[in-house]
Amino acid sequence: MNALVILVVSIVVLCLGYLFYGRWLAKEWGVDVTRETPAHTMADGVDYCAAKAPVVLGHHFASIAGAGPISGPIAAAIFGWLPVMCWILIGGIFFGATHDFAALFASVRHEGKSIGHIIEMNIGRRGKRLFLVFAYLTLLLVVAAFGSIVVGTFASGSGDALNLANGRTASISMLFIVLAVAFGFFVYRRNAPLGISTVVGVIGLILCIVIGYNAPIHMTSTFWMGFVMVYILVASVTPVWILLQPRDYLNSFLLYGMLILAVVGVVAAHPTMALPAFTGWTGINNTSSTTLFPYLFITVACGAISGFHSLVGSGTTSKQLDNEKDCMNIGYGGMLIECVLATISVICVGILFTAEGGMPTEAATAVFAKGVAVMLETVGLPYEVMYSVLILAVSAFCLTSLDTATRLARYMFQEFFMDEGQTLEDLTGIKKTLANPYVATAITVALGGSLMGDYTLIWPLFGASNQLLAALALLACASWLGNIGKNNKMFMFPMCFMLIATLTSLVTSTFIPQLTSLMAGFTLAAALQVFFSAALVILAVILAIEGFQTLSKQAAKK
Repeated sequence: MNALVILVVSIVVLCLGYLFYGRWLAKEWGVDVTRETPAHTMADGVDYCAAKAPVVLGHHFASIAGAGPISGPIAAAIFGWLPVMCWILIGGIFFGATHDFAALFASVRHEGKSIGHIIEMNIGRRGKRLFLVFAYLTLLLVVAAFGSIVVGTFASGSGDALNLANGRTASISMLFIVLAVAFGFFVYRRNAPLGISTVVGVIGLILCIVIGYNAPIHMTSTFWMGFVMVYILVASVTPVWILLQPRDYLNSFLLYGMLILAVVGVVAAHPTMALPAFTGWTGINNTSSTTLFPYLFITVACGAISGFHSLVGSGTTSKQLDNEKDCMNIGYGGMLIECVLATISVICVGILFTAEGGMPTEAATAVFAKGVAVMLETVGLPYEVMYSVLILAVSAFCLTSLDTATRLARYMFQEFFMDEGQTLEDLTGIKKTLANPYVATAITVALGGSLMGDYTLIWPLFGASNQLLAALALLACASWLGNIGKNNKMFMFPMCFMLIATLTSLVTSTFIPQLTSLMAGFTLAAALQVFFSAALVILAVILAIEGFQTLSKQAAKK
């Protein structure tokens, strides 16, 4: 199959999904362009801060993207390109984009609060607390993992053993931060026109890359570990207009540029996919340790549906939305852009597949960069330069996802201590102290930082826990829409399917194998994975029962 055909068909299908299914959802749910959003009604200049749609899309896309829609599809390609592409398109349109749109819209209608609050209002207080604990633990794992990745991509050693690529990445990232602060100051405090500021900002972005590429920063991992913890501590409590909004907006252009380069490469080279369309139920030469179901639906994640997106949409994006009409553009549209990135990732692994060697053995980001660079070489662009730029583009989003996850975890921690109708000012005693933004952030950074070296012990659980978050977010949104008399039938199949897939994965891929390993001999990793996989299953079952009871009561009233 020609890769260009795959890309064109995918883009056409995704556009049709946006124009028809996305608009239908907006109509069914009652999106109201005249209704004020929380960014206006609850504006505080720190977390609630209205921004223009392109800026919010930039933040949202930069936060949910990164390596996710690259690594997932590439890992799942062991089953062939056809099942992965079918899941990206079907899952993206009817599962992921619907999930992201709904989570963002539901949060906007609930004062910009999290999925946990939506569960409390529509399912029950116990469900809220269970969800917040689960989401918080998941976010701690994200903070630990992305913190470790950032340190690993910045640290360049000392003496003669300097890692030039890491030094360049660190330098460019630091310059990005300075540029973002300047951009935010001029746009939000000096009212500089967004269009002119964007042009200047993009030029500045290019200069950051050029300067950072030629002036790398060489520091040890110890230094960067301390820097990262201080950075997220500060970045997660500062007003969003200072850093989060402008940095993510400018960074999104880096990702858009990466996408454009990749599309140009596919159009110019239009290579044939060497990877077979379907390799078998258990992967190439039956080498996979699991079967297509549930592995495919857990692994592709950000390329089709990801629970982390609901936390971003209901955590930071909903507090910046200027108008409800932007819910569809940002929530639904942002996910479909990720699907395009996932499609290109499949093409990259497809063209690098060899009959002799099989799947490429490099890391997923390297496979993506190599695949696109090989295609761009056909139009005369130098391979080494393109490869380096693409690696840098992917790496730049690690820091973005890191402090977004920290801010989200802080929101979750604070909400745990507040009941319906309460604000921070209403709390007293230890609750007031723990829910203080600075205290909540410090606790989150301390816990996440303590896990940075050991997160790999339970990281295998992240895929299933992330998709379980998606199922629970769909359940929460379905319950809310049912309570206000809106159509929620579009959630039923995706919600049930993701629950079944995640529970199957937790039991068959983690709990049973690790329990067997534990019985043969104690290891900390096996013990932790057995404990947490069992806890996740119990959590999911309890919330599912309560949620379905709510949905049953709604159905009985009709």
